[in-house]
Order: sequence, then C-alpha cells, then structure tokens
Amino acid sequence: MPAAEEDELAEAILRDRSARRLDQTVTVAGLMRRYGAERKTVLKSLNRLTEENFLDRAPGQSWLFRRAPDDPGVQGESYEFRLLLEPAAILTPGFRLDGARAAMLRQAMEALSALPDAAFDTREFQRLDIDFHGMIAEGCANRFVADALADHLRLRRLPGIYAGVNVFRLKQSLREHLNILDHLESRQYEVTADLLRIHLRLSRSQRPQAASRGAPALFGMISRPD
Repeated sequence: MPAAEEDELAEAILRDRSARRLDQTVTVAGLMRRYGAERKTVLKSLNRLTEENFLDRAPGQSWLFRRAPDDPGVQGESYEFRLLLEPAAILTPGFRLDGARAAMLRQAMEALSALPDAAFDTREFQRLDIDFHGMIAEGCANRFVADALADHLRLRRLPGIYAGVNVFRLKQSLREHLNILDHLESRQYEVTADLLRIHLRLSRSQRPQAASRGAPALFGMISRPD
C-alpha cells in the first residue's frame, strides 16, 4: 500500500477529530467503514498517529485521542504548560540557536507579515508558529525539557487550532516572534525569556476559554542592540 494513502488517511482522521466528527475513542472497524479503507491501511495510519503522540492504544482494537489544545477546556492548561517550560528552555545552560534555521524562519515570517489581510494564509502561519517554537524546544540542552515541548507542539498541528483568532493578532504574533528572535540572536536570554512569557500570555488572552488570569501585560517592544 503506497505510503501516501496511509498519510492521507492519517490527515483525514486528524481533520475529522478536530471538527468533532470522530469520538475520542475510535476502532479499526469503525474507521474502515467510515473511510472505506483496508484494515492494514487503517492500522498503519493509527500507528503513525500513535508514534506522533496524537493517539494512545486502548484495550482491544481501539485507540484513544489525546486531549489537544484545540479543545477549549484544555487551552488554558496548554498555555500554562508552555509558560512553565518554553522560557525555561531558553534559560537552560547550553541553549543553542540554529542560525540557519532562524534565518529561514525570519525570512518566511517577514514575508507572511507583509501580506495584506485578505491574502494572509493561516495554514502558513500555523506551520511557521510550530516551527518557531519547535526551534526553541530543540535548542534546549536538557533533553527532557526538549522532548516534553516537542511532544506538546505536535498536538498543535491539528487543523482548526487557530480558529477564532483574527488576522490582526496573528500578524502581531509574527512581530513578537521576530522580536524574540532578535534577542535570541544577540544571546540576551533573560530578556528573551521575559518576552516569550508575554507573547504566550498575549496569545492566551485571545482565547476567552484559556484566559484565566486577567489581562496580560503589554508586549514590550525592545529594540535590537546595535
């Protein structure tokens, strides 16, 4: 069976789960009927999603979706988790920034930010957002922190994760990313960690279900040192 078919089925399963067309628990037989797919294709797709931490194996021929940050009840916990670990990742001794990856991300974020609102691509923003925060996770010298953040960021690949967030906020978020990147490149790690905390609090405040501690502080626009 071509790998592309298994990949397409895995993506269809994620889309349907994100749209709540699938229950939290799914079975091989149920997915075979729903998608008209062969058993081995369904099993390979489920195994892939399990390896990527979207699913956990349940008793028998069933799988259980993990709680994802697209669930309003989990968004607050997701941001609390990230507020604890992402700034700590930067402050961990031995943090290293991938310069080539940072340069490519900067170029792509600047290009997306320059687009008019009508042409703004939310899917491209999602890709860049995950890649930006993934770069921070991978730069951490503590493998346990890095792995925990990487596992969590995979869940943010689900479709619809940015539903309800307007383009103004997404463009603002890109500018915040660029400002954080400026200070990372200058190795101002304490300032960077503070800017990242504010960025995450601002993002949380755009989702009413996730905002649990009132209005966040304004994002400090600190110019890059010469």
